[in-house]
Amino acid sequence: MFRVIKNLPPVLCKHLLQRSVHQENAILMFVQTKNLQTDSANERFSLKHEEVGRPLYFDAQATTPIDPRVLDAMLPYLVSYHGNPHSRTHAYGWESEAGVEKAREQVANLIGADPKEIIFTSGATESNNISVKGVAHFYAPRKKHIVTTQIEHKCVLDSCRALEGEGFKITYLPVGANGIICLQELEKALTPETSLVSIMTINNEIGVQQPVTEIGAICKSKKIFFHTDAAQAVGKIPLDVNSMYIDLMSISGHKIYGPKGVGALYIRRRPRVRVEPIQSGGGQERGMRSGTVPTPLVVGLGAACELAQREMAYDHAWMEKLANRFLDKIYTKLTHVIRNGDPKQTYPGCVNLSFAYVEGESLLMALKDVALSSGSACTSASLEPSYVLRAIGTDEDLAHSSIRFGLGRFTTIEEVDYTAEKTIRHVERLREMSPLWEMVQEGVDIKTIQWSQH
Repeated sequence: MFRVIKNLPPVLCKHLLQRSVHQENAILMFVQTKNLQTDSANERFSLKHEEVGRPLYFDAQATTPIDPRVLDAMLPYLVSYHGNPHSRTHAYGWESEAGVEKAREQVANLIGADPKEIIFTSGATESNNISVKGVAHFYAPRKKHIVTTQIEHKCVLDSCRALEGEGFKITYLPVGANGIICLQELEKALTPETSLVSIMTINNEIGVQQPVTEIGAICKSKKIFFHTDAAQAVGKIPLDVNSMYIDLMSISGHKIYGPKGVGALYIRRRPRVRVEPIQSGGGQERGMRSGTVPTPLVVGLGAACELAQREMAYDHAWMEKLANRFLDKIYTKLTHVIRNGDPKQTYPGCVNLSFAYVEGESLLMALKDVALSSGSACTSASLEPSYVLRAIGTDEDLAHSSIRFGLGRFTTIEEVDYTAEKTIRHVERLREMSPLWEMVQEGVDIKTIQWSQH
């Protein structure tokens, strides 16, 4: 019996061939591979005999490509170790369970937690929902107040709005022009009825890093639980849930070069945080997240966390080098460019720029050979200016001209140079077409003009 498999990536072919040799009842496989070839210079991508445009990838805050080493760790659990990790009566279940528990340790080690404090979810959105709604419902009606910020991820804000509909009181803290909260305002917002403070570690649109340790210390002193959405921070900056006084932390797999569809939630055990589950089922993950744990995805998340822990310092230095090079090129050639958010208290891999007198959508279309975003991937279908940029006081015209450049582990210097030069060229071209830019060049203060309506 022969099985023919075509057009598989080499790493998968290697694994399948090894498996066919070592399995007792091996199926002989004749694997025909066609390497996936990319050519950054020509921006072409060859796949299954079809030539299609393939832009450079600069959207690492939306998602990251899976690291080949992560895929390598996952493959045995996609092909050989296919047992249900909750099956306790045979070897297939034991193999999968061992993979899941190893991944739990890898996730815990990255954030300084105990493996028993890690539960697996489908991603940061589910982790955020469990944290916000789960804590709120468990401690109601005695405590029905939650504090968050105006620039949280949409899933946190929508969870809070849903709770408002149930009678909870939500305080949405403002942020300064640099995107960072005022700690004094946070303290004033806390009341004896406050059950939870939910503030993200690094913002997904502008990259600012909140003073998480100080926030955690305030919450601990008031005996209030502190949840942080760390999807953009885990594996990118050092995090320790104990020294930072974090009670709940949301983690995403696909933001750290792991697979999509998997995440984790850290829930402190001592002092214990009680969470009401938001879905019913078999009581997996200590009763807090029912459903069969997807072993290959969880193994991938664990491998991604282990890699991130090992290579964090190198990755961060690489992001700084790329970001500084990109910004130097932009600032040298262009004026009236604003970096949104605090320039120092920020993650270097997220560069959000507003190009005055340029429409952001026009610039995105001009830069079609670079995959970019004008904001969060969860809200990018809307043409409304970013609510994050509005929250930091950005003028509407500048908010409409913002572009997020997301740098990643596999971004190269050549790609940064190409993107910077292309951006400069198109900003200059679009400004030449703008009557407002012409007026600015002539020394006219646009803000003093009284526009007439027709």
